[in-house]
Amino acid sequence: MRTGKIVFITLVCFFFFLGIFSYAADIAKIGVADFQKIFEISNAGKAAQAEIKSQGEKMEADLRQKGAELEELKKKLEREAVVISKEMREEKEREFRIKVSDFKALEGKYKLQFNDLNKQLSNRLQEKLLTLVEELGKKEGYLLIIEKREAGVLYSPNTIDVTDKLIQQLNAGSSQKTGE
Repeated sequence: MRTGKIVFITLVCFFFFLGIFSYAADIAKIGVADFQKIFEISNAGKAAQAEIKSQGEKMEADLRQKGAELEELKKKLEREAVVISKEMREEKEREFRIKVSDFKALEGKYKLQFNDLNKQLSNRLQEKLLTLVEELGKKEGYLLIIEKREAGVLYSPNTIDVTDKLIQQLNAGSSQKTGE
């Protein structure tokens, strides 16, 4: 009789907890978003990448031109080194070193500008995404939406991936702005 009560209580507790866990599983709707994929596929991401590439190519072309000018100046200096006086040669070499230093400073400036542009465009896109994620989470009842790479997600089923929904919303938002 005593073992019957224990079995009965155990079964009641088992079904009680089973009911709670199955109910909790319905409530805990979790989503995963891949921001890198969104950046690569969405229209806004492609536009940002195109702008970054365009600016990078302009800076690179300017540096190539200035590098070619320096190379030409160096060749001219080497040709004239034999026929000009020592003082004149030293003066031209000093001018050349100054121009090389200016070139390196410009190269560093361009790298900083390029990195700043990259960060600025990425942050702007990320802010839009965070707004969309918040709207999607509220609208579809998600308890949690995490970024796939930053959160260190090693596995997630495709059923909880909201990346494609976010891309669609982002593309819809950018097409509305271009249509205005």
